[in-house]
Amino acid sequence: MTYTVEQHIALNRVGAIAASPDGTWLAVSVERLDRDGAKYVSDLWKLPTDGGPAVQLTRGDSKDKAPCFRHDGALGFLSNRQPNEVKPDEDAEKRMQVWLLPAEGGEPRQLTDEPLGVEAFRFARRADRLVHFAPVLLGVAHEKQREAVSDRAKHGPSARRFTSQPVRHWDAWLHENDDLPCTHLVACDAAGKHRIDLTPEARREFAIESSLDVSDDGRRIAAMRRTPGKDRELDDAILLIDLDTGAQRLLGEGDGVLYDGIAISPDGRVIATARAVRSPTRAVRPVLTLFDTASGDSRTFAEQWDRWPLLGAWSADGARLFVTADDEGHKPVFAIDARSGKVERLSAGGAHDHPTVLADGRIAVVRSTLLDAPECYVLENSRLVPLARLSGFAEASGWAKVESFTMPSTDGTPIQCFLVTPKSAPAPLPLAYWIHGGPIGMHGDGWHWRWNPLLLVAAGYAVALPNPRGSTGFGQEFIQGIWGNVWGEQCYRDLMAVADALAARGDIDAGRTMAMGGSFGGYMTNWIGTQTDRFACLITHASIATMAQFTGVTDHPGWWYLEMGGENPYEDPERFDRYAPLRQITKWRSPALIIHGERDYRCPVNEALNLFEALQYHGVPSELLVFPDENHWILKPRNIIVWYRAVLEFIGRHLSAAAASPPARRTRTPATARAASRGRRRNGKA
Repeated sequence: MTYTVEQHIALNRVGAIAASPDGTWLAVSVERLDRDGAKYVSDLWKLPTDGGPAVQLTRGDSKDKAPCFRHDGALGFLSNRQPNEVKPDEDAEKRMQVWLLPAEGGEPRQLTDEPLGVEAFRFARRADRLVHFAPVLLGVAHEKQREAVSDRAKHGPSARRFTSQPVRHWDAWLHENDDLPCTHLVACDAAGKHRIDLTPEARREFAIESSLDVSDDGRRIAAMRRTPGKDRELDDAILLIDLDTGAQRLLGEGDGVLYDGIAISPDGRVIATARAVRSPTRAVRPVLTLFDTASGDSRTFAEQWDRWPLLGAWSADGARLFVTADDEGHKPVFAIDARSGKVERLSAGGAHDHPTVLADGRIAVVRSTLLDAPECYVLENSRLVPLARLSGFAEASGWAKVESFTMPSTDGTPIQCFLVTPKSAPAPLPLAYWIHGGPIGMHGDGWHWRWNPLLLVAAGYAVALPNPRGSTGFGQEFIQGIWGNVWGEQCYRDLMAVADALAARGDIDAGRTMAMGGSFGGYMTNWIGTQTDRFACLITHASIATMAQFTGVTDHPGWWYLEMGGENPYEDPERFDRYAPLRQITKWRSPALIIHGERDYRCPVNEALNLFEALQYHGVPSELLVFPDENHWILKPRNIIVWYRAVLEFIGRHLSAAAASPPARRTRTPATARAASRGRRRNGKA
């Protein structure tokens, strides 16, 4: 079977879904390549929930996404399409606005005309209400804002001034300037009229990934508000606004508090969220929490459930909350009783996203596996019923297979791993050992657009996807094993134990193995490079190599101190850097490909440059691949092609060379590496 990167990027990408008020169909946002193959655009599709054929609702070279139904059945969505009722300006395609497809059919029409665009929106389910986030330029008349921002972009000034961290987030600069736009919360009627700025004094409170919901009756709005905390990270609180009285208050304020998601119950009396508290000694643990909208009181529920819940939707009667959670390599849908906290698993294997309640009580989801791209399904009494396919992908089960196995680590703790292999290639197979990012994250039985193992499997490789210490879905104590400045300890030993088990298999060629990873996986690949030469080559993407130097350039240094267990590089730099790969670079032997996006502010390109120079200086065969217009992820279609081609070429070249080299070449085995590690700890240098 041939599966190429060109075929991969040409697939349709199923995204967010919304259920029609009568539950008979889903509105689905689907990304696709534009006509030039240079970028992704997105359309909306109508997907009947009885399994009928799909119907395309919107077309063109715009981004139509984030579907949300209005109370009268009209379909709202965000789009950067050219305005059809106002004269477009030269930057119109850079802004998203709320558009509407009438319930009776017809062409989409523009609903909002925010001068600087709309970032997110919600309609009330049963009321004449629309709320949205929009950038606003303080002190400038509404009708003059677009002109003022355009003039600044062309003529300056371009300065940003700061008094506190963070100053960047992922791939964007933040700011404190009064003459730069700030995100505000805006309310209007469902026709986009009678606009009210609900937070006219807001500066940075809604600048970063803020959640938003509106009650079904349109009376209450809840939004995530973030302000600097004592540890110089951002503290979360829930801003609750009563639109009848204009009263505003904050729920759940506290030092180091984090919230993930907001869902107002159907009767408007309760707000559900997942609450966690930051600590340098304990990894965060989200726990489901309910806030009473009248009193502001809160209570937790299902706190004994040792999983990380991702908020979904309420049942129609408000008795249950539907969530997803990583669970031993899978991401099922769960129903949780809001009173007792009883947890019921509703779906089996695979990865499930966007759980959405239909009018008849069924649950619609987007589901994927390692062998199948995301598609829409309906859960009927825990049975998955597929709807019309939209991706254009034919499930890979005919030419690839997935095995899940568990083996004990050096301390006896079971470590789970997926192994994806071609069905027809002769054994023993060359192995690609892929390490996930995070470090708190998980390799799951789900589709990954950026790190897709099928592209290597189609080329004849086995791909191992291990879940070492720090992986979600295996309990909080398992996650705790990566918290603090311990990255090179048990997580590394877990990975080597799984690598040993793979090398002992008859269907794996132990002489032709390589390791790779991105973000934390890139760090761990770097650490592996300094500890063992068992792998014929290494590929490290968006990685960390320096630890101490990384502190001052990452976008959230406050969070980095917490991840390092409260340690810092100023009081005891040698201790802080004890697991910094660059400190042990003289032991690196394996050829390496270093990949980085220049607009990555989470793991800045400094790390790639430092690592490349160190390897070059020490004569280690090394190559550097930089994408000037990409961030932490490689997202542009033609860059994705370059990325996968470079990876496949590099692996092929070095594993072919390994096949011709004698086994004695690899002198530092995992056992000797572990012994050396124990020796360093005894000598007080670990």
